[in-house]
Amino acid sequence: MHANQQTRQQRAVGVGRLVTKSLGGRTRIAELYQEGAAKIRLPETFSDELEAVIINTAGGITGGDQFDWNFRAGPGCFLTATTQACEKIYKASAGTGQITTRIEVGPGAKMHWLPQESILFDNASLTRRLDVDLAEDAEFLAVEAILLGRKAMGEAMSRGLVRDRWRIRRDGQLLHAEDLKLEGDVAGLVAAPAVLAGRVAFATLILVSPRAEALIRPIREQIGEEMGGVSHWQGKLVARVSASDGFALRKILLPIISALRGGASVPKVWNL
Repeated sequence: MHANQQTRQQRAVGVGRLVTKSLGGRTRIAELYQEGAAKIRLPETFSDELEAVIINTAGGITGGDQFDWNFRAGPGCFLTATTQACEKIYKASAGTGQITTRIEVGPGAKMHWLPQESILFDNASLTRRLDVDLAEDAEFLAVEAILLGRKAMGEAMSRGLVRDRWRIRRDGQLLHAEDLKLEGDVAGLVAAPAVLAGRVAFATLILVSPRAEALIRPIREQIGEEMGGVSHWQGKLVARVSASDGFALRKILLPIISALRGGASVPKVWNL
């Protein structure tokens, strides 16, 4: 091997797909597919809800890794998907890690997309995309939370890239679109008062449901004096909240998610 030749680094690739159907009043598996480092586990829930726990067996994501998750809740189903742990996005020596999630929610169905926080280390590079297609009367709840380093461990994300893109459609019509991009001097961007005022933990939550409007006041009370806000329009509630660190953010998120789930607790894999 010549001195100037570089060994190609192995990258993690994973594909997971879950399709559900309603049988006897309960949500059941219609199709389950797993490939590479993507795994899906289905713990017993003792209710009509089916809970899916997605796992990245590679132990984290770095530049060049690629994961594709696909979920389809059939008519009348109730599917909740979460992650086994916080997803760690490590320093990227080359390339960008990519996570794509596609969700379809059928007539009369409910889908709750509740992954735990993503932790980005210094010089991490991540691009995520969330594409959702809802039937006209479907319910959809989602949360995406990001920690720019682990403050308790003395870690911080000074530089790097994080890009999030959401597209949610109801009955074929665009209902919600948003893009987040922090690139380069992330610490400098985050320090700006108009961005996060130095806070390194933040989350966005969205609920598409006839219940959404009635939850504006309860969610505002949950956020309290923290930096955040709640809005409602076109049958959707959007809440944003930030905190000084991951622990403080999770203390806010747990009661908010429970309220958005009609009083139901978060999945058991979430721990405070």
